[in-house]
Amino acid sequence: MKTIPYLINKYAFIVIINLLVFSSNGQINSIPIWPKSIPNSINVVDYTEKQVMKDGQLQSTSQVTNPNLSVYLPKKELANRSVVLIFPGGGYSHLAMYKEGQKVAEWLNSLGITAFVLKYRLPSDLIMKDKTIAPLQDAQEAIRIIRRNAKEWNIDPTKIGVLGFSAGGHLASTLSTHYQEKVYDADTISSRPDFSILIYPVISMENGITHSGSKNSLLGENAGRNLIEKYSNEKQVNAYTPKTFLVHASDDKVVPVANSINYYLNLLQYNVPAEMHIYEKGGHGFGLGREGTNKDWPKACEKWLEMNGYCSIKNVRQKIIK
Repeated sequence: MKTIPYLINKYAFIVIINLLVFSSNGQINSIPIWPKSIPNSINVVDYTEKQVMKDGQLQSTSQVTNPNLSVYLPKKELANRSVVLIFPGGGYSHLAMYKEGQKVAEWLNSLGITAFVLKYRLPSDLIMKDKTIAPLQDAQEAIRIIRRNAKEWNIDPTKIGVLGFSAGGHLASTLSTHYQEKVYDADTISSRPDFSILIYPVISMENGITHSGSKNSLLGENAGRNLIEKYSNEKQVNAYTPKTFLVHASDDKVVPVANSINYYLNLLQYNVPAEMHIYEKGGHGFGLGREGTNKDWPKACEKWLEMNGYCSIKNVRQKIIK
């Protein structure tokens, strides 16, 4: 039997969701991931978030202590009930909230897809009992919040994907391969994504292939063999790993392209549907694309989303014309 405080909190949250759904299109900020106590946390008074602003727009942030979801709603006439949860990158030391967050959400909205940008906690021994699980805790609860309130948001709980860039790609692949891992006291709602989109992702923690900054931030400089194996997500793929779309550049000097290739090969080994686009040039951190061979990866991704039933480009174009 549910307690009265539980019911009050549940229905108060539903009221908030309804207000969001019927408000104007666009971003609605700050739905807290942990409205009460934050699991695995250590309270440090002078440890505060550091934001970088430009022209009134949040560009990046670091030292996140209170993770939240920013909601981006497509125009009502375009909405198709599919969802993508976005993890910005930044080496697990900061979050590129604009280039790999808001801009991406707006692109997805143009396809009729509801988008959420997760401002997740960045690993820190100062404010966490176990820094290796904190980002995954936030990611699991974020997808559970979305799925738990699917009816109120008018979204399909079987069409919830994740999209991550760089270290955010590591978090997206971690959620895709560690969704069953119990990292906090959660309810029974699944945190498994239905699909994943990984853009120049960090996948492995193995020396020679990993991004050392991401590895050291998440696992520490002296990580043991078991921890390295656990978070080398190419080694955690199985037949239940979500279908995946991968993008990388061959000349990426920050996160070697082998990260995507090895993940892709293991997806194929387990017969998980996968598509990969490797561009000759592009380097690292190109977001939605820059001039060069990687510029049109969003178009390729749109076709993949459409092929898998997560959007209809034809319907979007017809509704825009009308």
